[in-house]
This record gives sequence, structure tokens and C-alpha cells, in this order.
Amino acid sequence: MAKVKTRFAPSPTGRMHVGNLRTALYAYLIAKHEGGTFMLRIEDTDQERYMEGAVDIINRTLAKTGLIHDEGPDKDGGCGPYVQSERQKAGIYLEYAKKLIEKGEAYYCFCDKERLDSLKQVVAGKEIVVYDKHCLHLSKKEVEAKLAAGVPYVIRQNVPQEGTTKFVDEIYGEIEVPNAELEDMILIKSDGYPTYNFANVVDDHLMGITHVVRGNEYLSSAPKYNLLYQAFGWDVPVYVHCPLITDEEHKKLAKRSGHSSYEDLLDQGFVSEAIVNYVALLGWCPQDNREIFSLEELVEAFDYHNMSKSPAVFDIQKLRWMNGEYLKAMDDERFYESALPYLKQAITRELDFRRIAQMVKTRIEVYPDIPEMVDFFEKVPEYDVSMYANKKSKTNEQTCLETLTELLPKLEAQEDYSNDALFEMLKAYVDEKGCKVNFVMWPLRVAVSGKAMTPAGATEIMSVLGKEESLARIRAAIQKLRA
Repeated sequence: MAKVKTRFAPSPTGRMHVGNLRTALYAYLIAKHEGGTFMLRIEDTDQERYMEGAVDIINRTLAKTGLIHDEGPDKDGGCGPYVQSERQKAGIYLEYAKKLIEKGEAYYCFCDKERLDSLKQVVAGKEIVVYDKHCLHLSKKEVEAKLAAGVPYVIRQNVPQEGTTKFVDEIYGEIEVPNAELEDMILIKSDGYPTYNFANVVDDHLMGITHVVRGNEYLSSAPKYNLLYQAFGWDVPVYVHCPLITDEEHKKLAKRSGHSSYEDLLDQGFVSEAIVNYVALLGWCPQDNREIFSLEELVEAFDYHNMSKSPAVFDIQKLRWMNGEYLKAMDDERFYESALPYLKQAITRELDFRRIAQMVKTRIEVYPDIPEMVDFFEKVPEYDVSMYANKKSKTNEQTCLETLTELLPKLEAQEDYSNDALFEMLKAYVDEKGCKVNFVMWPLRVAVSGKAMTPAGATEIMSVLGKEESLARIRAAIQKLRA
């Protein structure tokens, strides 16, 4: 059996959609699981949708996600060029289209827009052109005369009208389509460029692709591809069609969802490894139901036979959870460097940002959670004194006022404001009072932070704020409770 070779063949039209990233990932995993080759090809035949800078986005995304290609525009493996517009200029597609014309499997079509418009039909609520093979019946002489006169043309596939075309997909099984339902699709457009459908069949064959991985929206086109493979007498590759990705409302994941592209997710504070891990599980399930995988572990575990036919729901909350797991496990220095811009959004004063980063590391799911969690270090937010009443710590406004008033002189006399020293001093006070630790820590936490939920306890917050700022906040809290 031939060595496995897959390809990722994106169109440079903008940011990389999550569905495209999954296609790239699955193609990579299928190749690497079998010790095969993963190739990058740029499919830029749709010049109207081409976006300047989009090829850079593709390269950047593959580099950041670790999906490093073995062969492509920058790594010649002997199958180049790897950019379809360059292959078009080299005349590859026209050459193969003409081979089909010679075999009677394709033909020149000279019909103008007016004639094509007259063939429009409404099928399932959509207006489509069902071509009537008009130009197939032109004599060789008529065709040559039109070509010599420079009449614009396209080249169409000559699809048989009788019988059926079968193909097997590894996920969806055997699919059979009546040929009468297939159109004579355009292979070469009037601008000389190949259509996506034709170019990828020619390129996949010439580049030795063994497994074609793509979204299931291409299932309906597969019979036409198979007819082309048959017409050329080429082997059909293994098809792996991936299930649809939907949003939480079970609609196709669209750009307006705000998290449909890899770069959207990076902008929202997700880390690349978590995105890749989560995207791998959109349509594939490991046999042991494990959820956290490094890319190397995915290569080891990935078996495309365990992919699902059912649509995969993109659950942003699940991704947030997974991202939080990655942040917890992250190297402290890397986390600090990534978190620092978010800390500085909320805190302008000079504080120990490394310690604050450590406080939030296990408590956030994405980096943008940070500012709201630490903004009290900048200043105490407005809060209602009713917050001092807490069932768990058995406190109320009166007991909190008494505790803070008794603690103030002790805290003023305390020289060492390290976390441990503060805790020891407060523990001695707790023992003396014969109360629970929380009875004392709760009013202190509210006084220095103005919040019920903080990323660290009262003494740790005070050790970061320092003596002067902590005392100022406690005095203000006493005033507030007395008012």
C-alpha cells in the first residue's frame, strides 16, 4: 500500500475558520498517525475572493498550531508548484481538460450569459442553471471556427445521463447518486482558471494524495470527482468527509458568532494548544473518552474510523473550561508574560504583578477574565455594607465593625506585612477571641477588596497592597460601617 499522504488545501480568503482548522488538523493527524506526509497547497483559483495577506494568515496559523507541513510552497517535495495560480500559468489544468475533450469526457461550451439565463430553473427553492448539453453537439469544425474567432468559452465535464455513480466515504459509507441528477460542471472558466472542483482532482492525483479530508458539504460533489477519476483512468483516493460544525443553536457555525475563526479565539484570550485540543474533539471521540491531549498525544490516539457522522456542536463554555485546564498547567513564566497586559489593563499602580498572576492562574478560564478579577488592587469598588453579613462565616455588619476596630491598632503595630506573618498575627487574635478564622478573615477580605469573591485570601491581598494601602482601606471600611 502507498505511503499515506494528505493535504490541506485552503483558499486564501481571510481568517481561518474553525472548520478549516479542523480539516487541517485531521489531515495532519491521519498522515502523522501512519508516519506519512502532510502537504500544504494554496487553492487561489477563485480570484474574486482572494484576500491580500490571507496566505500569511494560513502560514501563521499552521505554525502557531504546530501543524507543520512536510511539503508545500516553501518546501518542495517534487510535486510543485504548490500554488494553483502558478500551476494554472504553467498550463497544467488546460492540458488535462484537453485530454478529457479528446476522450469525449469534456467539451467546449460557448453559450453566453443570455442563453444560460434562459435555462434557469427553481429547484428546492433555489434558482439554478441546469445546462442542456447544447454545445456538446457542435461539430469539430464549428468548435474550431469559434476558437479561431476568439469566442469566449468554458470547458464542461460530459456527465453521462444514464446510470448511477457510487462512491465510498470512510465516515458516511457507500453513497450512490443517479447521473441524471449531476450537472455538466465547468472545469475551466472563461478567464482560463480551473474551477475548484477540477483543479483539486487533477492536483490530488498528480501530487500523490492518498487520503482526501474535507467538510461534508463536499459529499454532494464527490460523484462528479469520481467521474473525473474514472475518465482519466486514475485511482480514487480514500475519502474522509468531516461532519458539520454548528453553534449552540444547531446552525452552521458562522462568522457572526464571534468565535468562528482561530484568530478570533486567540483575540478572545484562548491559548493555541487548547483550541487545537478542542477542535480535535469536534467530530472525533477517543475510545477512552479522554479529553485533554497534546498534539503528540493526538497523533498517537487519532483513528479517523472513530469520527462521527452527526454535526458537532461548538460549545464555547466547554472550550473555556478546557482553556482553564491549560492555563493551570502552564509554565509560570509563560503565564506571567501572557497575563501581564491584562493585569496592566486593570492596575496602574506599582505592585508585584508576578504574585497577582499566580493568584489568578488557577481561577480564570481565559485571559480577559483577569481585569475584572483584579481591579480591586487599583481601588476598592463601591460596595454595599450588607456584604459584611455572611452566613458561612457567621458575621454581620456589627460584628465586622467590632472586629475591624479591634484589629486596626494591631495591624498598625505590625511591621512585617508578608502573608505568613500577617496570618500568624491574625491566628493569635482568633485564638484569643475563641472564634473561627473566617469570622475574622471575612470582614478583612471585604474591607481590602470590596468583593465577596477574590483570587486570594485577605492576608495575601494585604501583603501585595502593603501596609499603608491596607490600613487606608481598613480605616475607610470602618467609616463606612459606622455611617
